[in-house]
Amino acid sequence: MIAHLRGRLFAKHPNQAIVEAGGVGYDIVVSVPTFSDLPPLGSEVAFHIHMHVREDTLALYGFLRAAEKALFEKLITVSGIGPKLAITILSGMAVDEMVGAIRDNDVAKLTRIPGIGRKTAERMVLELRDKLASSADTPARASASPAAEDVLSALVNLGYQRAAAERALATVSGDGDAVSFESLFREALAALLK
Repeated sequence: MIAHLRGRLFAKHPNQAIVEAGGVGYDIVVSVPTFSDLPPLGSEVAFHIHMHVREDTLALYGFLRAAEKALFEKLITVSGIGPKLAITILSGMAVDEMVGAIRDNDVAKLTRIPGIGRKTAERMVLELRDKLASSADTPARASASPAAEDVLSALVNLGYQRAAAERALATVSGDGDAVSFESLFREALAALLK
């Protein structure tokens, strides 16, 4: 499972980026805001990756910010929204604005996104309203160390609920960047198993 990818930006297009890492070019589907924030070709870039596997497809969806990846992963849990539509949704509205619209039951605002009808917008609100972090939670998550972000991603990939993983991580993370992934992961996993 690929969760993070760092390498040289080889090519970029409005819905695609190709990153060369270790001599291999990875084709990554990106949203328009992610495309707009990409550095010049040849620069080093790091993506938070969601790897989508189906019988006939293996696709990488990349995000420069962890918050955008988290929202993408929540969007694809909504019935009727697949990864392609989720990327379209993320291209149609800023993450903070979308979270606010969902939490405020603003269906009219959500239907302004191309590809989103009233029924899909209502399902988004119904299924995601209580799952999205409040704006008060956002600064704490944004200030997490890279090791803490990696531990959170690993715990979610192991099947733990994101909220439970965040609570466990909050109880053990203390020294910021000085803490290694391994020790932070062991402590967070121990806290989850209590």
